[in-house]
Amino acid sequence: MFETQDRPRIFAVPPGADFPKALVEGLRARSATHSPEALARCDLVVNTRRMARRVRALYDAGPPCLLPRLSLVTGYADAACSQPLPPALPALRRRLELTQLIGNLLERQPDLAPRASLFDLSDSLAALLDEMQGEGVAPEAIRALDVSDLSGHWARAQRFIGIAEQFLQDTDSALDQQARQRQMVERLIAEWHSDPPGHPVLLAGSTGSRGTTMLLMKEVAQLPQGALILPGFDFDQPSHVWDRLDDALSAEDHPQYRFAKLLHDLGLTPADVQPWTGGLTPCPPRNRLVSLALRPAPVTDAWMSEGPALTDLAHATGDLTLLEAPSPRSEALAIALRLREAAETGQKAALITPDRMLTRQVSAALDQWNILPDDSAGLPLQLSPPGRFLRHVAGLFTKRLDSEVLLTLLKHPLCHDGAERGAHLLNTRELELDLRRNGPPFPEGPSLAGFAERKKISVDWVGWITRHFCDQLVRDRLPLSTWVQRLRHLAEGISAGHTGAEGSLWDKNAGQKARSLMDELEREAAHGGDLSSRDFTDLLGALLANEEVRDRDAPNENIMIWGTLEARVQGADLLILGGLNDGSWPEAPSPDPWLNRQMRHRAGLLLPERRIGLSAHDFQQAIAAPEVWLTRATRSDDAETVPSRWLNRLTNLLRGLPAQGGDQALADMRARGTIWLQRADLLEAAPAIPPAPRPSPRPPVAVRPRQLSVTEIKHLIRDPYAIYAKHVLRLRPLDPLVQAPDALLRGIVIHEILETFIKDSLLDGAILHRDAFLKRALALLEAHVPWPTARKLWLARLARIADAFLAAEVERRSDGGPIAFEARIRKRLDPLDFTLVGRADRIDQNRRGALCIYDYKTGTPPSEKQQARFDKQLLIEAALAEEGGFESIDPMPVTRAVFIGMGGSYTEVPAPLDSEPPERVWAEMRQLIAAYFQPEQGFTARRMLHRDTDRGDYDHLARFGEWDRTATPCPEDLT
Repeated sequence: MFETQDRPRIFAVPPGADFPKALVEGLRARSATHSPEALARCDLVVNTRRMARRVRALYDAGPPCLLPRLSLVTGYADAACSQPLPPALPALRRRLELTQLIGNLLERQPDLAPRASLFDLSDSLAALLDEMQGEGVAPEAIRALDVSDLSGHWARAQRFIGIAEQFLQDTDSALDQQARQRQMVERLIAEWHSDPPGHPVLLAGSTGSRGTTMLLMKEVAQLPQGALILPGFDFDQPSHVWDRLDDALSAEDHPQYRFAKLLHDLGLTPADVQPWTGGLTPCPPRNRLVSLALRPAPVTDAWMSEGPALTDLAHATGDLTLLEAPSPRSEALAIALRLREAAETGQKAALITPDRMLTRQVSAALDQWNILPDDSAGLPLQLSPPGRFLRHVAGLFTKRLDSEVLLTLLKHPLCHDGAERGAHLLNTRELELDLRRNGPPFPEGPSLAGFAERKKISVDWVGWITRHFCDQLVRDRLPLSTWVQRLRHLAEGISAGHTGAEGSLWDKNAGQKARSLMDELEREAAHGGDLSSRDFTDLLGALLANEEVRDRDAPNENIMIWGTLEARVQGADLLILGGLNDGSWPEAPSPDPWLNRQMRHRAGLLLPERRIGLSAHDFQQAIAAPEVWLTRATRSDDAETVPSRWLNRLTNLLRGLPAQGGDQALADMRARGTIWLQRADLLEAAPAIPPAPRPSPRPPVAVRPRQLSVTEIKHLIRDPYAIYAKHVLRLRPLDPLVQAPDALLRGIVIHEILETFIKDSLLDGAILHRDAFLKRALALLEAHVPWPTARKLWLARLARIADAFLAAEVERRSDGGPIAFEARIRKRLDPLDFTLVGRADRIDQNRRGALCIYDYKTGTPPSEKQQARFDKQLLIEAALAEEGGFESIDPMPVTRAVFIGMGGSYTEVPAPLDSEPPERVWAEMRQLIAAYFQPEQGFTARRMLHRDTDRGDYDHLARFGEWDRTATPCPEDLT
């Protein structure tokens, strides 16, 4: 296929060319003069499976011919070498063994790192091992580094790197993937040195970014019939620029650095690189423009000398669109609109971005037009239904079952998805309402049995919940094999449901992928050691996060979403380079807890800039496509963004060339993007809707409430709309699902503590001391508050005010004592046909026969002024006592009414009985009720709330926020 020559043979394809297509056309052209079987003897080595599929598809499209032997660069040595090695160590086994070693080290020296970082450290150390083996760096090279200025950090890092060295020594006989691949390449090279192949060997599409691949590329280039075909080679870059790409520390972030290093190692110059084919570049002027824009930082002065030579900028940028959106949402919507147009016109279009959030937003926008893009990345397995389900089930092992966890699993689409799924969902709805209303916060067997009895729910269904959900918390460390078996058994049981019918947990692509992962974890579990439930859950989450699953629904074949790797081997009419902000393009280098840049350079490892250089090469290739969009958002959710360094270079270069029309070309690029942003704004535009008025509904008198509690009178005064919503519309706020130790529960428990203690003290006055009070408080807290932290906090608050409360109680007893607790109130107001109801916490009677009314407050008691105007609870109760409104208590005068504050400090706030005598309060009460029985009286929303920041249960119904307290109420007669 090639003429004999005494130097390595390298070909290249320029940026913008469809590389697989150019590769096949070049092979066809070079084999045209040879016999048909000559091509079949050719070894064609490509860098990815996607490239191999594309090459095969191009050959299948015709004309007919014998195919070359296609191989992947990672597996070619296995196929070509006559001395095979045993299979590589499974990656999961290595990860589990490293996790054990690091876990043991952290147990011995917990100050090195937190236990929560166990799996992150093992992943990072595994990546370092891969890199050392791939680049041929021995542990001795790491140990010999001069770290005199980093002794503290290095001493900690050495402990972990020592684990890596120990691991390599322990697994000499069983190589992992990277070590085995390098040794196979070295064996193949040794065979070639003694017996070079006589048939063509072509290695195509790789940039040599990894050491093992670069080693193979160098040898292939020197074979008698070997050749490299490089992708995206910059033929426009001058030789003096190539000469400056010799220092990795300053040049590895350049897109052509890997090629410069390859040529230097082979003793070649850029002039020795020949085009593989000719005439495949969509826009040569654009390639020259981008080549100049991406010059290395030390030689960007070339813009001044070479810039004037760029005379065809209008042509170079004619098919470039620059879209600078005000927000990520606007960027995604504009991209989706352009992809929609491509779908309608049959244009092949692809979005290329490493920003997965942007791709999800674009996919969501396309969904409104029923366009399903072909997303090469797929969905992380942990976010798929089986992945989420397994993580939720594993979470049962880590903490006590609460209502949120229980209902999250019961509502999952894979839970009980065998037989009787409909009945399961109905039962789940009833259980949720019951848990919201009645609790308990931590469901258990007896409480669930009580629910089944109250609601007449299937005993089998409740029994299935009790067996599979309750009492799954595990505090012991167990072998990994036991954890895997438990998880599989429990997940399958929950998926099957109480009927025992097989569920669909392991069905479809995601289910099969999840089952494959569980099978592999079960096979390698013997190497995982003992784990706590939290460690096992973290391990499962990390493994699921590393897997991806693609939806095999039929996507639109012309609309694609690619990562930068996939874009290297594909061709499209339109490429959209999205998310061109620093941090996305290029992505920020991952933090390295082991070695800094200088240490990596001295040891012969890859620098963090390698990924930046690869991203720059991807950018240079993609921007040379026939039509290109460059998009970014000028602001993220909370701050301004920084443009990608390559986009910044391009725009700065164009602005600096006004004589050649660069500034006008840039303005035209932006104008084309602005058109699509305006279209996106039109799509988002919503019709103006006037704000809702402040409501003041006037329902018919017949449906207005005929009974209110004493405590609701405050709401009738401050927020009448709440009374309307509750008693006329009969709406009740839904109790929170996640029950918490909130102010309401604290009030209920403190009331019971005080009532119980005071009742007991009436039988035995000797217990009126601190120890007895706190002992009874602790017993009731343990009975009613299942949160240990809340119990301790509330008991501490009671201990702080216990002495003041007891001293006040002794003083209260000196002039009488309690005669009623939770005294029932019921008083009819004639002729209004209205009844007041309620309960008084405590009523005492003094030695003169007068009553004293007390109400316990765990919050801040209302002041005397607030009681006089709004919070009239005690004043109304005093009036009711004198009017005979208490059951079992005759009408008597009230000498005192007091709020007893049991919050952060002990306080007593008396009701202003002198300024607000009971007879006047009772008259005003009748007047207030009578007013709301007048047809023209409306129930105004938030009529006189204490503060604007106060929130009511029905504010959303009243559309509060569309109006404020300055708005005039809008009466509305209801029928």
